Amino acid sequence: MRAITANRLTDGHVVYRRADGIWTPSLIEAERFGDDAAAEPALNAALRDILTVVAPYLIELDGEQPGGRKHVREAIRLKGPTTGTSLLYAGER
Repeated sequence: MRAITANRLTDGHVVYRRADGIWTPSLIEAERFGDDAAAEPALNAALRDILTVVAPYLIELDGEQPGGRKHVREAIRLKGPTTGTSLLYAGER
């Protein structure tokens, strides 16, 4: 399965395209496509939505989670940065 994702223009947050063309931060609400050909009309519409999102593209899904070769990148986009405040920075001891 595939879904369309992008970053919201106003704040950069990750969003997904629903079947009604509305963007949502919830991957669960994203419209699902069986293949690239089925997604093409929706992706073309998303690419024209330049006042709402930046750089929409298709991602692979594995159930309700990102899947495929780029699953790590998409999981980070979905859940946030992998760094924390407990990490030491260069020069700190």
